[in-house]
Amino acid sequence: MEKDLQHAIDLRSRRKYKESNELLMKIIQENPNHASLNYQCAWSFDLMGEESKAVPFYENAIKLGLSSTELEGALLGLGSTYRTLGEYDKSKATFQKGIELFQNNRAIQTFYAMTLYNLNEHGKAMELLLKCLIDTTEDDKILSYKKAIEFYSDKLDEVWK
Repeated sequence: MEKDLQHAIDLRSRRKYKESNELLMKIIQENPNHASLNYQCAWSFDLMGEESKAVPFYENAIKLGLSSTELEGALLGLGSTYRTLGEYDKSKATFQKGIELFQNNRAIQTFYAMTLYNLNEHGKAMELLLKCLIDTTEDDKILSYKKAIEFYSDKLDEVWK
């Protein structure tokens, strides 16, 4: 199984998504309770634009127990997939779990901000994106306003007279 799994991952890295997916689906029929394999299947469907097929594999992978690195990717993938399917509350809950477990993952936070936007929580979305920006940018001009951006990030609707 491990050899076939590696071959499927290699196919994916060469952008042979359909071949990779077919091989993964063959392997999972014999190993349905393998967490990492479920994660790879989910990822495979996501890459092919078949998000609704990815969901059960993400959910199963997380339930079965993944390594920390794979769990981080699975939570981001599942949260993003839920968002693209319009399941915003599920997306929000998934991203909140991801942020709780992986507090420094700016990608999870960025995708979470997209979900907040979809839920009309625009202020929270902007605050999160602005904080991600000032924490990760190397742009000197933005960094010169870091304190101001940080101060205003949660006060976007306030007016000072």
